[in-house]
Amino acid sequence: MLFRTIANNCLLVIFCGAVCLAGAACRRPVVQGGRAPAFEPAGSPFERTVVAGRIESAEITESSGITASRCQENVLWTHNDSGDGPYIFAIDKSGKDRGVWRVDNADNRDWEDIASYRDSSGRCFLLIGDIGNSGEDMRKKLTIYRVAEPAVNDEAPKSFRRSPRPTEAAEVLTFSYPDQPHDAETLMVHPASADIYIVTKQKNKAAGVYRLRSEFGGERLQADWIGELTVPAVPNGFVTGGEIAPDGSHVIICDYFAAYEFTLPARSSGFDEIWKQKPAVVELGDRRQGEAIAYSGDGNAVFATSEGTNGPLLRAARRQ
Repeated sequence: MLFRTIANNCLLVIFCGAVCLAGAACRRPVVQGGRAPAFEPAGSPFERTVVAGRIESAEITESSGITASRCQENVLWTHNDSGDGPYIFAIDKSGKDRGVWRVDNADNRDWEDIASYRDSSGRCFLLIGDIGNSGEDMRKKLTIYRVAEPAVNDEAPKSFRRSPRPTEAAEVLTFSYPDQPHDAETLMVHPASADIYIVTKQKNKAAGVYRLRSEFGGERLQADWIGELTVPAVPNGFVTGGEIAPDGSHVIICDYFAAYEFTLPARSSGFDEIWKQKPAVVELGDRRQGEAIAYSGDGNAVFATSEGTNGPLLRAARRQ
């Protein structure tokens, strides 16, 4: 009887574990020894976060990056994490499905973030960071893709991953770090210089900030180390997403707890002074696994997503 009871209890534990893995509550990441930052609503640069809608497409299961178009009103771009093909998804500001595109000349080994910018000629581009590197055998060579932003046309036939619309061929930038391989989930592009910034994801120390020239199609580049970045949470460098504001005056960063906005001083000698500033905490509500955040096209709001099918699209408006 004793052995039968032990066996039954073991089966119960295994069953509960399986249910936990399948359930939404259990998929929320647990940071060992983690602690959320203190939040003061009066000191936040943004209003209370609201649910703007839910992501309609059931094919978006792990929204790992998000960015707002700089050329098309009411268009946001997102993508899935590793395990998916080279697909990008357009949604509107309420989460409505606006199409699926397959990025030509690209592979999705571990896509972690997406960024957008408009160049001096007025063309808009998307940058996609294949920069995840969390395996035991960490990659020394990582990839960033640049692709002309597709035009979103609601009159075109509805598209899915099995019948996606094509993009132009992506340009490829390969790079390595100057010190050692890193895991990273944050890719950003400066709106004026088009310099690319990557923030590493660190469990036990501050995150590293690295910069790359926007030079695609050539030999492998070596990123420049710019400095460190910390947020007022524990761990202080476990960064999962971010973006530079359209006017270059702010940076928004997120982890699993909240978001943090860095502001460039009015009399700064250069953009890289922003990494030395103390950030303001932005409360993002209850996200199951929040890894993506972006500014609206005008910079007057931020959008955030949470992994999982039909997850919430969160929006926080900047205080006026």
